[in-house]
Amino acid sequence: MKKYFVLVLFIPILFLKCSKENYQMEFAGFVEKKLPILKELIEKEALAFWNANATGEKKYFDELEKIELEIKKIYSNKEDFEFLKKVKSSGKITDPLQKRELTILYNNYAFNQIDSSLMKKIVSLSTEIIKKFNNYRPKIDGIEKTDNQILDILKEEKDSNLRKKAWEASKQVGKVIEKDLLTLVKLRNEAARNLGYKNFYEMSMELSEQNVDEVVNIFNKIKEYTDESFSIIKKEIDSKLAKRFSISIDNLRPWHYADPFFQNVPPVTEIDFDKYYKGKDVVKLTKEFYESIGLDVEDILKNSDLYERSGKYPHAFCIDMNRNGDIRTMQNIRDNVQWMETMLHELGHGVYSKYIDRSLPYFLRTESHLLTTEAIAQLMEREAKNPEWLKTKLNISDKEKNEIIKIIREESRKKALIFCRWSLVMLYFEKSLYENPDQNLNKLWWDLVEKFQYIKRPENRDEPDYAAKIHLSQNPVYYHNYLLGEIMGAQLLNYIMKNIIKSNDYFSITFYQKLEVGNYLKNEILNPVQVYIGMI
Repeated sequence: MKKYFVLVLFIPILFLKCSKENYQMEFAGFVEKKLPILKELIEKEALAFWNANATGEKKYFDELEKIELEIKKIYSNKEDFEFLKKVKSSGKITDPLQKRELTILYNNYAFNQIDSSLMKKIVSLSTEIIKKFNNYRPKIDGIEKTDNQILDILKEEKDSNLRKKAWEASKQVGKVIEKDLLTLVKLRNEAARNLGYKNFYEMSMELSEQNVDEVVNIFNKIKEYTDESFSIIKKEIDSKLAKRFSISIDNLRPWHYADPFFQNVPPVTEIDFDKYYKGKDVVKLTKEFYESIGLDVEDILKNSDLYERSGKYPHAFCIDMNRNGDIRTMQNIRDNVQWMETMLHELGHGVYSKYIDRSLPYFLRTESHLLTTEAIAQLMEREAKNPEWLKTKLNISDKEKNEIIKIIREESRKKALIFCRWSLVMLYFEKSLYENPDQNLNKLWWDLVEKFQYIKRPENRDEPDYAAKIHLSQNPVYYHNYLLGEIMGAQLLNYIMKNIIKSNDYFSITFYQKLEVGNYLKNEILNPVQVYIGMI
């Protein structure tokens, strides 16, 4: 009896141990089987995406669409998804890296469990919209203009009529995109509802490991905290703009702000930062900045596409082509402060990708989250207006440096407030767009712009101005991560200043030539092992 009792006692223990090991081995085998196929396709997709955006040529967009469908076909396999669900629900995968792999693969499969014909429609339409954005050039009085030329007019021109034409030209692409975008939104919603979600917005948030209510609650608090401060700085800006254009404040309209969406501070301060970069090589300056903190970007720049031309993607992005060192940025550089900020920003994404530990499993060789890479990018772009950086690298005088020091705190505050309020527009519009794409979206857009940005809508305008914002079609349910990234970036800056640089001079101390900053970022942030474990 005693022997029999002991035998019965050990059977469940041995069974549980084997069961756990079996799950781990089965999942490892699943990854080993899928990895070479997905790896090849992911890298082919990156190259097709790069070529399509670099040239605007149909053959590359067709290739991109074909590869994307192949990837989605793999992720849509229902038997594979059932296996991943079984493994996930078992709780037997306890190794942190393997567990993280499981989460990433599960979310990718869950996102793609849709009908193949519906999937094809979504991919095809998404590709078509990207193609239209890349090849569209706004026109003023029938003459084509680049995005940079439109921005130059809004930055420098004092004639309100010409400014209005430039602003309206910046929105022309919205009318070209509107029908396709709304069809795409409805197709995305159909796919999400088929998977048991209310809409695509909810599905995207959940499968990117965010909670809609939590994010909205953060944005509600941001609105509450910034209402009074933004109102004060907006009145100050409007007063200066009214004086500049010799009109009343009541007559200010969207085209009187330097940015088509009022994302940035208008040039109403006494400091013209553009003049410091005029005739300067912003690529060289960016390279020297990153090298000075021990983050080498020469290989990134060597493979990048940096200057504007016809047919090319008109904005900027950074991409990791193979998760093994081929990292590139596509830009449309000019010698001004906006493109200096953009260079620093995109190379922030670049160094994040570059310094990820290449010994990690392939599926983990990406940023910990969208908001974490945005945090690094936005932390770096602040250097463009740093007074110590300008003094050291651009040889501004001590007098100019002191003048910048006097205003940079307020300049930074204005920039943060303006971007907060713009981000509120994007979050609430996109959420409402997916909740009810049949509502009057033209009206909704301007209702939100007036509510959050305090900008008066143009009289008698009923155009899809929202559709001119490329993120709504190309990077859906993403924009809120910019502001969350700003918050994380501010937390990182606070930590770095207190613990690495050991200074309270947040606005004039530069990171330039501070290797300890680069070492901290490389060892504690860009290497994601600790971050992945922390997220589990």
